[in-house]
Amino acid sequence: MIRDWITPALLETLGRAGVENPPRDARKLAGWAAAVVGQDNDGDWTRAETLFQTAILERAKRKPVSKIIGTRAFWKHDFEVTEDVLDPRPDTETLIELALGQPWKTLLDLGTGSGCILASLLSERPDAAGIGTDVSLAALKVAQRNLNATGVAQRATLQHSDWFRDIDARFDLIVSNPPYIAAVEMWKLQPEVRQHDPLIALTDEADGLDAYRAITTDVAQHLITGGWLMVEIGPTQGNAVGPLMQRAGLQNVSVHHDINGRDRVVCGQMPA
Repeated sequence: MIRDWITPALLETLGRAGVENPPRDARKLAGWAAAVVGQDNDGDWTRAETLFQTAILERAKRKPVSKIIGTRAFWKHDFEVTEDVLDPRPDTETLIELALGQPWKTLLDLGTGSGCILASLLSERPDAAGIGTDVSLAALKVAQRNLNATGVAQRATLQHSDWFRDIDARFDLIVSNPPYIAAVEMWKLQPEVRQHDPLIALTDEADGLDAYRAITTDVAQHLITGGWLMVEIGPTQGNAVGPLMQRAGLQNVSVHHDINGRDRVVCGQMPA
């Protein structure tokens, strides 16, 4: 039944629209539509096919699959995503891996967005607690639902804050995936990103380094001795972000690659 929905003409339509992998996306959307209708237990396959066709039209307009079906797999969970939050991507799992390589019990996630980093890290450390901040109230609502769904809400607090502005405590670990796309590079982004991720989560509308300047300016007041700052970066920003950490007084500053061998995370440690 579902196979019959995915016709050569449909795949050609997606391909002409610039969709990178039409068969994969069509299969995922078909499975999602069938599952949504299946939850009603009424066997209305016509309604399921209609839902699928509507989803295909959205995908042909370059809306991401994740924001059509409302979820994105990241680390070990499926996270709710909306137009109010950045769509989590596999590259960011590099930050999770590096954070789990260090001992910590208190965590601050600056610009938490969907809460995927905060929830993923706390789910791996049942004795830890954390705070997630964001300037977007809409994003914080999504993050709260994700914290609830992943079972870590009792150990997590969400705070409406512009970076450290409303944060007074010190932490073992501070992480962030801030907006780092320079304004002049926005045109290079795929429509799935440029049109469907919130602008505030993508770019500072300047050189892409404003968030790192803000974070490193105040980080020494919020890290314990021996604590770590870990931030995701764009693949060309290691040479700029590393020195910012060093000027902030951090030591053991290092740049780490993602799964594709590109610079992705910069780490720095508060000295003793």
